[in-house]
Amino acid sequence: MGDVLVFAEHQGGHFPKTTLVAVNAGLEVARKRSGNCLAVIMGEGAENAAAEIAKFGVSKVIVLEDPRLEHHLADAAAQALASLIKSTGAETMLATATAMGKDLMPRLAARLNAPMASEIIAINDDGTFVRPMYAGNALATIELDGPVRVVTVRGTAFDAVKPTETAAPIEKVKAELDPASLKMEFVSFNEIKSDRPQLTEARIVVSGGRGLKSGENFKTVLEPLVDEMGAAMGASRAAVDAGFVPNDLQVGQTGKVVAPELYVAVGISGAIQHLAGMKDSKTIVAINKDEEAPIFSVADYGLVADLFKAVPEMVEAMKKIKH
Repeated sequence: MGDVLVFAEHQGGHFPKTTLVAVNAGLEVARKRSGNCLAVIMGEGAENAAAEIAKFGVSKVIVLEDPRLEHHLADAAAQALASLIKSTGAETMLATATAMGKDLMPRLAARLNAPMASEIIAINDDGTFVRPMYAGNALATIELDGPVRVVTVRGTAFDAVKPTETAAPIEKVKAELDPASLKMEFVSFNEIKSDRPQLTEARIVVSGGRGLKSGENFKTVLEPLVDEMGAAMGASRAAVDAGFVPNDLQVGQTGKVVAPELYVAVGISGAIQHLAGMKDSKTIVAINKDEEAPIFSVADYGLVADLFKAVPEMVEAMKKIKH
């Protein structure tokens, strides 16, 4: 049987949508390989998280316990997961391609000397995977040859798994770690708090580009639109590189990949790097004064206009509708 272990990334005992996407992909792999799908949890709040993920269709939840796993450190987590894979005989180790997943899974693959497929978007009946290449301009079918396969899933490629009526059993396992081989040390965790939705979780994303010209314009022009729409704020790489906004807002191939119900691109030309991170959005609206901008090639609705005039008008129109 081809059992699947899913690394269930959580935040203080609660799961983001991206983890539920990974579980859904893991369940699909397990069905096609006639195996079971098991969720693996570690870190602070793991017990609460285990009780929650047990309701999402997995066969079992494994909680890896060790004080050195309380905070995410990739070397300790990779070592613990490698030992668990060997003891369970699992065929596939799967995680979402988040910052944590991208940090952890390649280390695990190297430790296991196992083949890896990154950011898959589909699972074929023959056990092969499909992943985008060249910023999504080509799709490759990947076959992983080995007793263990390591896979990361694009967080927008599958639907989030739905809860079930029954809960899976939870097993606590003492992690096998060699203290002498651990080189990383947890120093601190600085969380950026915001009243807005998280970028990868939001139903609506409003992103700004270089056309906004300054960080101050992000605050005075774009933020009112973001807040009026109840959206998350994003940005293009050009805006981040120019120092207008911090890089945790970057949408694109080297930033976050999003697929909200509505994506509004303001002053973004639409370089291929940016399109790779948002073109799967359900509805795309583009505002740009250049009618030849590439963003219009993927937009469902396009407005050729000066954003400094159009955006404030949109904000006023929404205020009138609400009041």
